[in-house]
Amino acid sequence: MPGYIWFILAVIALIVGYQVYGRFVEKVFEPNPARKTPAHALSDGVDYVAMPKWKLWLIQLLNIAGVGPVFGPIMGALYGPTALLWVVLGTIFAGAVHDYFSGMLSVRYGGANVPEVVRHTLGSKARAFMLFFATVLLLLVGVVFATAPAGLLTKLCAGHFDGALNYPVWICIIFAYYFFATIIPIDKIIGRIYPIFGALLIVMAIGVTIGLFVHMPDSFYSWASFDVNPNPKGLPIWPLVFITIACGALSGFHSTQSPLMARCIENEKEGRFVFYGAMVAEGFIGLVWVTVGMTFYPTVQELAAAGGPANVVYESSYALLGTFGGVLAILGVVILPITSGDTAFRAARLTIAEAIKLPQIKPLVRLSIAVPLFVIGIILSTVDFNIIWRYFGFCNQSLAGIMLWSAAVYLYRKDKLHWIASIPATFITYVSISYIIYEPNMGLGVDITIANTIGVVAAFVIFGIFLACGKKPLKGEENAENA
Repeated sequence: MPGYIWFILAVIALIVGYQVYGRFVEKVFEPNPARKTPAHALSDGVDYVAMPKWKLWLIQLLNIAGVGPVFGPIMGALYGPTALLWVVLGTIFAGAVHDYFSGMLSVRYGGANVPEVVRHTLGSKARAFMLFFATVLLLLVGVVFATAPAGLLTKLCAGHFDGALNYPVWICIIFAYYFFATIIPIDKIIGRIYPIFGALLIVMAIGVTIGLFVHMPDSFYSWASFDVNPNPKGLPIWPLVFITIACGALSGFHSTQSPLMARCIENEKEGRFVFYGAMVAEGFIGLVWVTVGMTFYPTVQELAAAGGPANVVYESSYALLGTFGGVLAILGVVILPITSGDTAFRAARLTIAEAIKLPQIKPLVRLSIAVPLFVIGIILSTVDFNIIWRYFGFCNQSLAGIMLWSAAVYLYRKDKLHWIASIPATFITYVSISYIIYEPNMGLGVDITIANTIGVVAAFVIFGIFLACGKKPLKGEENAENA
C-alpha cells in the first residue's frame, strides 16, 4: 500500500476520534449548559472575558501549539513509524482527553489554574508540588518558545538586512512583545489577532501537506519500518519517543493554557470543540511534520544530519512551497511558539497570583509579578537550547501525568468511567519515570531495560494506590464545584 494512504488514514483517524471518542469523553464528564461559567460569574474585563467559541478554538490552538508540534515530531521521526502512531493514538486517547479535562475542571472550579485544580482533587501537598512544577515548566516554555523562533527569524533574514536583525535582536523583540502581551487584558491582543494567526497556522499545515502530495507522493514513509528502530544513534524508542513528541500528542503544558480559555468560555457544552478539538487540530500539525521528517529526507541518516528541526523546517518549506510559500510556512512556524510563549508567561503570572491571592486587575500589581518572571526568563534564554528542551520534555510529560491522575480521581469520586483518564495517566507515568532513570545527561543513566522495568512497576504501584485511595473525598471539597 502506498505510504500516502497511511497518511490519509491517520488524518481520518483524527477526525473520527474527535467525532466519536470526543463525544464519548464529553458524555462521561456530563457538561451542564445551564451552569454559569466563570466568564459570566467572575467577569473582570482582564482575564475573565466571554468570547465566541470559534475564536476560543483558534486562540486555544495557538496557545497550546508552540514549537512542540513542529520540532518534537521532526525529532521524533528519527524513531520511525512509532512516532506516527503516537501522534495519532496519543492525540485521541491521551492528549485531547488531558486538554478537555484540564479545561473543563478549570471551568468547574471557577477558572482555577492547574495547581488549584489539583488541590481540589489530589490535595494541598500535591497542589504545592504542582505549583512549583507548573511555574518552572511555564518559564522553560517561555524561554524555548522565544529562542526557537528567534533562530528561525535570524535564518530567514540572513543576507537581507546586513546582520542588523541578528539572534540577540530577535530575542529582545520577542521578549518585549511577551512582556507587553502578558500584562494587558486578554481581549486586546490575544482575542483580536490570534484568530487570524490561527487561520494562518491551519493554512500553513495544509500547504505543506499539499506540497508533499504534489512533489513527493512516492516518498511517503519510504524508510519507515516497524521491524527495526531506525534511530541512527540507537536511542531506544521506549520511552524516548513519548518524551520527544509531547505537544503533538500529549503535553502537560496544555493544562497551564486551558484555564485561560476556561475563563472565557460561555457555555460548558462548548468544551469539546474548544479543548478536545484544538488538540486534534494540533495532532494534525504534528502528523504533518512527522511526515515531513520521514518523507522529505530519503534516509534517516540524512534527516539526522539536516542540522536540527529549525533547519528541517527551513529546507522543506522552501523546497515544497517555493520562495513565497516557504516564507509563509516559516512565518507560520514562527507564530506557533510566539503565540504560546506569551501565554506561557501570562499563565505563570496568573498561577503565582492565584497562589498568593493577589488580584490582577490593577496594572501595577500585574507588573510586580511579570517583571521578576521576565528577568529569570531572559537569564535562562542564554542556556543551550538542547539542554532546556530535555528538561522541558521531562517536566512536560510529568505534568501531563499529574493532570490526568487529577481527572481520574475526579471521575472516580463521582462513580464515572475513570479509565478514560487513568489508563493514559498510568502510561505517561511509566514514560516519565523510566525516562528520568535512563537519561544519561540529566537523569540517573541506568540501563534502559532496568529503567523501563522500574518505570512499569512504579506506574502500576501508583495505579494500585489510585484504586485503593482515589475514591476517598478530600475534606471540605463537597461543594467546591459550586464555588
